[in-house]
Amino acid sequence: MANRSYLYSVDSLPDEAGIPQRIQCVSEHNWDIPLAHKLLVGRGTAIVPSMIWSPPIGIAADYADGTALLRDLLLVVGEGLEGDAEFTECVTRTTAHLEQQQAKFFVLETGEIVSMTDDDPAASVRRLVSVDIPDAVAEAEAAIAGQNDDWLASVRADWQKHFASFYSKTLYFSFPD
Repeated sequence: MANRSYLYSVDSLPDEAGIPQRIQCVSEHNWDIPLAHKLLVGRGTAIVPSMIWSPPIGIAADYADGTALLRDLLLVVGEGLEGDAEFTECVTRTTAHLEQQQAKFFVLETGEIVSMTDDDPAASVRRLVSVDIPDAVAEAEAAIAGQNDDWLASVRADWQKHFASFYSKTLYFSFPD
C-alpha cells in the first residue's frame, strides 16, 4: 500500500469539537505532497486538527484562492506544452473536478506522508506550513510573473510528478455523506 497525501474540500474547518458535517474528496497523491497540493493550500494556510489522525497535522487553506493560483500556474506551464495531449487532458480533468468539489476551504491530510520518517509529524507539518508551502507559492508566483524560467522549465519537464494526482469523489479515506 502506498502512503498518500489526501486533499478534501469543506465549508467549515475541523476543530477540537469535531470534523465538518460535509467533507468532499478532491485528490490523493502517492508517496509525496505534490506541488499542486501545496499550491492549493497556499493561500490562507493554517494548521488544523486532522480529520483522520490524532495529532494536529491537517493543513487548511482558502479554496478559491488556492484554486486560482494552481490554474494560473497551469496556464503558464501549458505555454511550453502546447502539443502535449496528456497534459491538456490532465488540466481539463483537474480543473473540472475542482469546480465540482468547490467549498470554502481545502484540508490537506498529511499523516501518511509525514509519518514516513522518524521526525515528529507535528513538527514536519509546521515546517510544511512555514517553509515548504510558502516557498512553492513564491516559486509559482514568480513563474506566473515571468521571472522564474529555470524553475518553470523543471516543472514542465516533470509535470506528471507535480500535477497528475488522482482526482476523484472517492479516495482511500472517504467520509460518509
